[in-house]
Amino acid sequence: MSSSISKPLALHLVQGGAYIVFTLVLFGFSVFAPHFLSLTNIANIFAQTSILGILAFGLTVVVIAGGGNVIHGGIDLSVAATLGFTSAIYSTLINHGSGDAIAVVSAVGAGALAGSLNGLTIVLFRLPPLLATLAVMNLLAGLELVLTQNTVLPASSPLIDLLSGSDRFGIPLLGYLLLLSAAVLLLLIQYTPFGLRLYAIGEHREAARAIGLPSSRYVFLSYVISGVCGGLSGICASVFFSGSSTGSQEFLLPVIAIALLGVVFSRRFVPTIGGTLLSGLFIGSLINGFQLLNISNFWVNGVQGALILAIVAASTFLRSREV
Repeated sequence: MSSSISKPLALHLVQGGAYIVFTLVLFGFSVFAPHFLSLTNIANIFAQTSILGILAFGLTVVVIAGGGNVIHGGIDLSVAATLGFTSAIYSTLINHGSGDAIAVVSAVGAGALAGSLNGLTIVLFRLPPLLATLAVMNLLAGLELVLTQNTVLPASSPLIDLLSGSDRFGIPLLGYLLLLSAAVLLLLIQYTPFGLRLYAIGEHREAARAIGLPSSRYVFLSYVISGVCGGLSGICASVFFSGSSTGSQEFLLPVIAIALLGVVFSRRFVPTIGGTLLSGLFIGSLINGFQLLNISNFWVNGVQGALILAIVAASTFLRSREV
């Protein structure tokens, strides 16, 4: 009985604390960084979050299908490398005179292939996701270096000009792309049989197999979705930076932090697209606020690492209440 009472209480404390911290951070930045709450800066936060947020959506789908076990559960360490690789493909094709349509399809297709490679190594060869995606991460990073020769590839196209702009209210179009991606995945994961089966496989793998759900197929598809999100995020990065970026690996830590923190903003302490969107805006606000205050990125990385440790510790504690 005490266990059934303590878990809901602990869950409310963790979630309530997260919302309190979110509110305090926003309040603190609004006081010490006077332009933090300006419409221009809020628009910039949405634009910056589009890159990290779309990547984190893909990682969230992987975590849903694979379960929350840190070692054997769903993880995709190649998400940032997929972003860098697909951004390099998009920028290279634009520089060689290809149209936006070909460049976009190629970048998204390359992301899907990267996700398929992750899925195949995990499903067919039974490699732990941590090891499989680490290997694919290094492969993609190497291919990116081959394409870019470790240099920034500037790019300019009608699509880049369009998406780098804003609407008449000053809201960046990249922000709309973030919200559109969230809406599509929210409908797919939360309101379709496909999404419900992903949750069933991730949370109760053996029970799902017992009723005949093809677990391997769904796990494979989750990595394909993550790869597609990586391709879309690579295009967003090309838009935001006006070309490819050589520092894509720096996105890995904040993306993992966003995906893990997203469970705190969900009602059942499980990964959701809505929770990931909210946590993405939180991390985006944190990064933006530190930049406005001229605080070193090393502190940002430290805070993100602390958040990851806190969420993993909270998840472990809450699972122990079930025993």
